[in-house]
Amino acid sequence: MKRVLIVKVTSLGDVVEALPVVADVQRAYPGVIVDWAVDDAFAEIVAWNAGVDRVLCAPLRRFKKARRWSDFKSIWQSISELRAHRYDAVIDIHGVYKSAIIAFLARGRRRFGYLAQDLGERGAAFAYNGRFGPRPKCDAWLGMRISTGEALGYTIDTPPDFQMRIPRDGNALPAPDAPTALIFHATSKEEKKWPVEHWGELCRALIARGLRIELPWGSDAEHATAREIAALVPGATILPRLTVTQVAQRIEDSALVVGTDTGFVHLAHALLKPTIMIFVATNAEHLGVRAPNRSISIGDGHHVPPVSVAIDAVDRVYPARDADGTPKAPLVSSV
Repeated sequence: MKRVLIVKVTSLGDVVEALPVVADVQRAYPGVIVDWAVDDAFAEIVAWNAGVDRVLCAPLRRFKKARRWSDFKSIWQSISELRAHRYDAVIDIHGVYKSAIIAFLARGRRRFGYLAQDLGERGAAFAYNGRFGPRPKCDAWLGMRISTGEALGYTIDTPPDFQMRIPRDGNALPAPDAPTALIFHATSKEEKKWPVEHWGELCRALIARGLRIELPWGSDAEHATAREIAALVPGATILPRLTVTQVAQRIEDSALVVGTDTGFVHLAHALLKPTIMIFVATNAEHLGVRAPNRSISIGDGHHVPPVSVAIDAVDRVYPARDADGTPKAPLVSSV
């Protein structure tokens, strides 16, 4: 096994959680070269993985929205890059038309994808001459690792290794001068949001613990929500609008990350930060983050998790301690 192509095109959280397949493949086949095909909106995320040799990207999502000629030319040019090397195996762990087309165009001896019933779009099956087994009964993230191992002939017996290396440059914000909780209140769908009042109560409890509160945002609507939360939390800081790299840098500089089911919270988990992910309308068992004493997902996907459950999660991943190391009493919510 000399060269392998991983195809996982979108979205931010899914791409982040797929990254451990690189370390898995290289552990099974020392010296193998791993390339990755991804939408250009998430190319920098993949580039942060120390094990990836080439990041192959094209503006697929942007072209679908705007249909610009410049984006079409970029996609066309990317095909020659895709075909610059021959692969021993092409692994499509996305399973939709766009990922299947990439897998089909790549120069691969074997092209692996999901069984028809496990594909996101059944028509994608045309691209594969090898199949993973039925999707395993586990979360989506471990499932991608298991499926890749099935294709390449190894088993998964190690924790996920994301191999993330965030670049540090002159555009990073100054490091916080006190322990900081980064609050990702925004999410892609309205039904996935946690109530502003809940955020206010949780943030006040975190301040009582000695944490500063920072509120990132990425759109005018998210900025408005950040202002609503800040109005309930004396001393909270609304960050300026940041690039993806700047957000990643800020995550690294934070003591705790709390947020909804959104990509940046997955990134916090991958960067080994104490992380809490709040689920309101999606499945925490299938899509959540978990690591002993570090990452916890709360919520059943059908009800709004109460603040008390979030506070209990904080106590588990970021226990308060006195200066001598003695644990403090558990947090209590404020009103």
